[in-house]
Amino acid sequence: MFAVLKTGGKQYKVQAGDILRVEKLAADAGEKVQFNDVLMLGGDAPVVGAPFVEGAGVQAEVIEQVKGDKVIKFVKRRRKHSSKRTVGHRQKLTLVKITDILSSGADKSGIKAATGSAPAGEAAPAAKPAKKAEAKAEAPAAAAAADDLTKLNGVGPAAAKKLAEAGIESFAALAALSDEQIAAIDTIKVKPEWVEQAKELAQG
Repeated sequence: MFAVLKTGGKQYKVQAGDILRVEKLAADAGEKVQFNDVLMLGGDAPVVGAPFVEGAGVQAEVIEQVKGDKVIKFVKRRRKHSSKRTVGHRQKLTLVKITDILSSGADKSGIKAATGSAPAGEAAPAAKPAKKAEAKAEAPAAAAAADDLTKLNGVGPAAAKKLAEAGIESFAALAALSDEQIAAIDTIKVKPEWVEQAKELAQG
């Protein structure tokens, strides 16, 4: 008997004894989890869900939390800019072993559902504005209206645009950046003198 389950936006065909890597689950090594999003059950009497098979579930034991292979993203802009940027990423994954496939009664098994978030008791890592969207979320909202960042010495229209793309649109937001946040901004290299000037301008 096999099952087709869905987790982390992907589908997997599994049977008892299989070991697979899925998107990170909220579970520690040795814990049992249950995948409730079963799309199909195969065997002598196949059952196809609409979209899921009611009452079906796939139980698994968490072996360990692992990381996938590093993926390299290389960006090169030609002509005027002639810039290059390389970014690496390793996806967090969970290694699980399929222990049982339930065709019914999964909702009464008592085993917690497999969900994709940080495991309980594990401290979430501090967010860094390494990406544009994250930078906008981290940037302090001290000023409601955007300031003219070109008033800073060495900041022209192009630099002001890149700062805005990183979520920095006011003197107060620039002045409040920490060293870690400055180092994480990849759209532009923020100079220390800009931060000092922004502090003076933000104070009036």
